[in-house]
Amino acid sequence: MSQNTFCMAGGVARNPLVRLAKPITAAIGANEHIAIVGPNGGGKSLFVDTLIGKYPLREGTIQYDFSPSATQTIYDNVKYIAFRDTYGAADANYYYQQRWNAHDQDEAPDVREMLGEIKDEQLQHELFELFRIEPLLDKKIILLSSGELRKFQLTKTLLTAPRVLIMDNPFIGLDAPTRELLFSLLERLTKMSSVQIILVLSMLDDIPSFITHVIPVDKMEVFPKMEREAYLDAFRSRDVTTSFDDLQQRILNLPYDGNNYDSDEVVKLNKVSIRYGDRTILNELDWTVSRGEKWALSGENGAGKSTLLSLVCADNPQSYACDISLFGRKRGTGESIWEIKKHIGYVSPEMHRAYLKNLPAIEIVASGLHDSIGLYKRPQPEQMAICEWWMDIFGIADLKDKPFLQLSSGEQRLALLARAFVKDPELLILDEPLHGLDTYNRRRVKKVIEAFCQRRDKTMIMVTHYESELPNTITDRIFLKRNQ
Repeated sequence: MSQNTFCMAGGVARNPLVRLAKPITAAIGANEHIAIVGPNGGGKSLFVDTLIGKYPLREGTIQYDFSPSATQTIYDNVKYIAFRDTYGAADANYYYQQRWNAHDQDEAPDVREMLGEIKDEQLQHELFELFRIEPLLDKKIILLSSGELRKFQLTKTLLTAPRVLIMDNPFIGLDAPTRELLFSLLERLTKMSSVQIILVLSMLDDIPSFITHVIPVDKMEVFPKMEREAYLDAFRSRDVTTSFDDLQQRILNLPYDGNNYDSDEVVKLNKVSIRYGDRTILNELDWTVSRGEKWALSGENGAGKSTLLSLVCADNPQSYACDISLFGRKRGTGESIWEIKKHIGYVSPEMHRAYLKNLPAIEIVASGLHDSIGLYKRPQPEQMAICEWWMDIFGIADLKDKPFLQLSSGEQRLALLARAFVKDPELLILDEPLHGLDTYNRRRVKKVIEAFCQRRDKTMIMVTHYESELPNTITDRIFLKRNQ
């Protein structure tokens, strides 16, 4: 009889708040590498948390067999890393804008500190060589590129010698070369060690080739395990593209409220350089964004894309020392950051990571009216109606009263997108807006962006590592290179 690492039969969580719609029956064989896939809010994380014992069972049974491990406890054998964004879970003591404040960077731990004392020297040698960790040891965690951070997180986790490694959205936020590197590293792990890999994925049609089986989870129900190829064949045969024409028309029908602009130059940078210590992030960059243009901002991880956007959004204190004009007004001439932000709708991985307010989702959206992290001013009824309208556009109207931190990561991203659009901004800045969204919601949000960009005088800057995510309304492109 073949060994099952996990075997659950008729499992029902004791806590009704984390209970799936039907009892869970699922088995994961010792030699299988699994992808748990499903839409945002479908129940993937609840299934994993129940599987690893976070939620005790009221009914049913669960058995574990971590052979050849010397112990049989979940704690010793299973490690779970959830990647919400580029910066994952490297340091919980993080606040929005910290990356741009040099004096706060000094207090951040470096890689060597975060790895701690390592007892197994042989394992350390193998992992340091595999992930090329040695050159990173003295770098600050918050200054690592996303690819470097992903390697650090995997090294730290694998130093505990787990039998099972569970990763939620491991490829999120990575440029194409880094995605390929991580894929190669994971593939090598499956071949060279006893580590079993389980991936939790929202991209329903992008299953890595080293995965052997897929467990679909949808509408709070766990479905039978399938071989990878059988799952992909079934997905392709039923994947029908939904029309979003009516949705787009609702956005196109929004009133035009322009004609009071002081300048047609929305952003102007003149020979802007940004440095942190001995690292040059941006070097004498010239860039002009005119009203109505839609820019694709691209470049490899660590090239300075987020730093550039932090200057435009007035989040980076170095902007005062630079020759930067926003909406026709030079920075440092008496304007407040709130005068700048009132023109901008913004969403980014950093914002998502720092947004830990457990307010009702509609209040998270409403905070975009005042550019605050949290809601400190009660909106008027007509403003709340606008918030509900945008939540409906993004397909989350039924979640308006649900606490933000009880939403799935993908649902949180949709709420933050609604927050970015809620004041119908002149300038829309979208840094990896489709992070963590499932296949259907990626299509929906892309159509929303396209419709918004078709409206008169709307300006957009968008960052993504996937060319297919860019709307067809892009008019201009800028590509950043590291150390240039």
